[in-house]
Amino acid sequence: MRKYAIIGVGHVGATIAYTLVCKGIADELILIDTNAAKARAEQLDLQDAQARLDSRTIIKINDYHELDDTDILFVTSGNIHALDHASGNRWAEFEYTKQIVQDIAPKVKATKFNGVVIDTMNPCDAITHYFQRATGLSRQQVFGTGTFLDTARMQKVVAEAFNCDPKNISGYVYGEHGESQFSAWSTVQVNGIPITSLVDKYDLDLDALEAAARHGGWAVHSGKGYTSFAIATCAVKLSEAVFANARLACPVSAYSETFGTYVGQPAIIGKDGVESVTTLALTADEQAKFRNSADTIIEKFHAFDDVLSDQSVKKRQFASLKSDGC
Repeated sequence: MRKYAIIGVGHVGATIAYTLVCKGIADELILIDTNAAKARAEQLDLQDAQARLDSRTIIKINDYHELDDTDILFVTSGNIHALDHASGNRWAEFEYTKQIVQDIAPKVKATKFNGVVIDTMNPCDAITHYFQRATGLSRQQVFGTGTFLDTARMQKVVAEAFNCDPKNISGYVYGEHGESQFSAWSTVQVNGIPITSLVDKYDLDLDALEAAARHGGWAVHSGKGYTSFAIATCAVKLSEAVFANARLACPVSAYSETFGTYVGQPAIIGKDGVESVTTLALTADEQAKFRNSADTIIEKFHAFDDVLSDQSVKKRQFASLKSDGC
């Protein structure tokens, strides 16, 4: 039995659920959402589709105890409207997603869940770290989609420049799933040829290609108000690598012992989650960008930690004043 669960059935969670059911990937699927009517509606809609599919998925809703024997848990909750006026800043969601983790982590921790967690929440690197710390699950078990999606966007824009299939573009985007990410051009190949050797011949502007990849998500968000298809596809692909013990080499948000934070980097994904992190020979400039991106995650993580802690103290003080009749 391949048992999946999704916490948060908004745009991304619902798309993951639809993909799992239509592709016959999940034998059993648990949908959890604070909006019980939404969870029930998604369950009914997916059940209505079953008579026209070649597979069958058992779908249950809003029962954390079902996580006891769940193999893969997707955490996809968030507040997409926090990004409406964020001007490309995924950190605008952190105040909300951190509160979500504070709510769901104890519930997950209270179960016997011992599977793999794939996080898509934003800011992906920081909130994945926060979720792992809050649940006590191992760093191997918990990872985020991170720059797996950004790498796909890089593959798309490079493929367009060369009029080839994106799958023929290899290489990695490193760092934050955010503004400090960067394309490690020393790792990128086009049809097996290093892209750095093609710059002059094809008059490439690597900075422009990198910017197009970095801002790809915001181009989608500005048109439909959210992103869903690409991130859901990335999440499902990673889950399939876990179930198949594929030892898939791909970039994800994994914990870095070097930097002390979750950050987008190449890793090997297998049955236990992050089997290992891959260290490639980056250029000196790329190494500096990688460290800068990791430092950015750490700095903002602690800055938000301080702000939220201060807000929490003020709320407790205010509640105390109210209880004293002031």
